[in-house]
Amino acid sequence: MLPIHAVLEPLKSALAATNAAVLAAPPGAGKTTVAPLALLDQPWLGVGKVLVLEPRRLAARAAAERMAATLGERTGDTVGYRTRLQTRVGPETRIEVITEGVFTRMILDDPGLEGVGAVLFDEFHERSLDADLGLALARETQQLLRDDLRLLVMSATLDIAGVSRLLDGAPVIEAEGRMFPVATRYLGRNPAERFEEAMARAIRQALAEESGSILAFFPGQGEIHRTARLLANRLPADVDLAPLYGALDKAEQDRAVEPAPAGRRKVVLATSVAETSLTIEGVRVVIDGGLSRVPRFEPASGLTRLATVRVS
Repeated sequence: MLPIHAVLEPLKSALAATNAAVLAAPPGAGKTTVAPLALLDQPWLGVGKVLVLEPRRLAARAAAERMAATLGERTGDTVGYRTRLQTRVGPETRIEVITEGVFTRMILDDPGLEGVGAVLFDEFHERSLDADLGLALARETQQLLRDDLRLLVMSATLDIAGVSRLLDGAPVIEAEGRMFPVATRYLGRNPAERFEEAMARAIRQALAEESGSILAFFPGQGEIHRTARLLANRLPADVDLAPLYGALDKAEQDRAVEPAPAGRRKVVLATSVAETSLTIEGVRVVIDGGLSRVPRFEPASGLTRLATVRVS
């Protein structure tokens, strides 16, 4: 049983009594895939749909597939998803997992959100422009057009009291997490050493010193491919290499997220798509390269470019 199951009844009671709530649950508690399914039989929902907002396309598809598998169905039946590049919903779909940008366009086209009974904002602590705008528009719809619309803000790490105040004192439900000991090691890096070489060295060291699979974070797919070339033919025979980024083919994404086959280990080379909303089973070691790629506006040119900066 996941930690989220302990707070499902308080969550249902809160949404039955009021039209907004905040759910705080640590990573891995099950809020993304358990909470939406738990709301399907609520009287206030009726035949309405539940929209679940995710910050990334990969997370949206993975969450929908996990919920569909829980029901023993395929995506597009009771649970479906919509992203910028792919849609899989059907006439019987009750839960739609969508990206935040898709929701913004959806609510601008239909401010009343006809047929929707609840909107769940997952991983809200990431605080993207789309997520903030989406919540503001949904709150406006709730206040002006749909006082029966339920809003649930879900987060792992967030000032939940502040979000509760934003929602006029919405009740806060907190799920306890399962704690495990975590050791942090700082390897350092020679300034003269290329980033990819340092990451390849750290991965080989972790494979030699630790058991289980490894998840390594990179700023972009270029660094992932260059590191993969450095690791090729230099890994133990029982280790599989699996890149993971948004533009990757669906089958390759699934291969990276799925558990390693019995008797084998896996090294997942990922961008920030794997930071939240995804649980990769079997990972015991996380290697953070310390770099991130973010948009930067240049007033001189009037253009926005991607810059590689320190995560800190």
